[in-house]
Amino acid sequence: MSNLEDRPDEVTCVAEPAGGVEVMVPRDVPLGGPRAMRVRRTLPQRERSLIGAWCFVDHYGPDAVADSGGMSVAPHPHTGLQTVSWLFTGEIEHRDSAGHHAMVRPGEVNLMTAGRGISHSEVSTPSSETLHGAQLWVALPDADRDTAPTFAHHAPDPVGGDGWEARVFLGSLLGSTSPVATFTPLLGAELLLEPGAVLELEVDPSFEHGVLVDTGALSVAGVETGQHDLAYVPPGSERLELRAGDDSVRLLLLGGPPFGESIVMWWNFVGRSHEDVAAYRAEWQAQLSRDGEVVGDAQEMADGRFGIVPDDHLPPIPAPALPNARLKQRR
Repeated sequence: MSNLEDRPDEVTCVAEPAGGVEVMVPRDVPLGGPRAMRVRRTLPQRERSLIGAWCFVDHYGPDAVADSGGMSVAPHPHTGLQTVSWLFTGEIEHRDSAGHHAMVRPGEVNLMTAGRGISHSEVSTPSSETLHGAQLWVALPDADRDTAPTFAHHAPDPVGGDGWEARVFLGSLLGSTSPVATFTPLLGAELLLEPGAVLELEVDPSFEHGVLVDTGALSVAGVETGQHDLAYVPPGSERLELRAGDDSVRLLLLGGPPFGESIVMWWNFVGRSHEDVAAYRAEWQAQLSRDGEVVGDAQEMADGRFGIVPDDHLPPIPAPALPNARLKQRR
């Protein structure tokens, strides 16, 4: 998914000291245009930029496609990150410049590694009447951020117990391990809890965790967390208690060790400096602009860092203007 804000914020992400459980509420962001579908963005925030290597969390739906127009995100670039797509309802078609063509379906994870540069598009299919899911980004460590673009797909088998069910799409939890490779240790899982259920998870004490509540409300390590909120749990505990309220709960559990590196994230790019981001932007624009016209089939684009998305008929998205101030990295 692209960040389609006209004036995207500079995000300087730094390692932050651990404290107690924090509950973060989302902000509403349109994905471009007056009828565009809207997403609830819970990460990054001013108070917290990363949870492990997770650096971006958009949560959307359930939205009737007839009202929202669905998802129609034209080709756009990424660098220095992985995108993780997870759906609850609907279907989205993915195409990228590395030649991958895949469907995003409920209960199946699609992970795209942008690495040194990739472009991709995401469009909901005509059969999708309702869209509901999450789009997540993972920052790549400095040693791996120029890796070649790749793509992975996995449909995890559910595991369950008394009052709960889980699908582990990244990392390991509840005896289930995902085969999908990541560049830092990560955890990603969907959990379903019946009303009143209590689930005590054994977790890695070196991980910090984020609990994104999709439906219902629950207590996370003793802290009440409402629907659509993201609860942050610092490292240090080997157990994490999730306690559902009077209604059933669906949530995403994210985790990883503190990232330990500062990143500059602007628009769809993750870099380490103003110069990184400015160079990525310039390369993308050079592949698109000819006398002010945006084109998608120029040979220069095919040969560039980001490439073209085969068989995609939507015009690529131009990058917004850089802010007047220099993008700063703070440590």
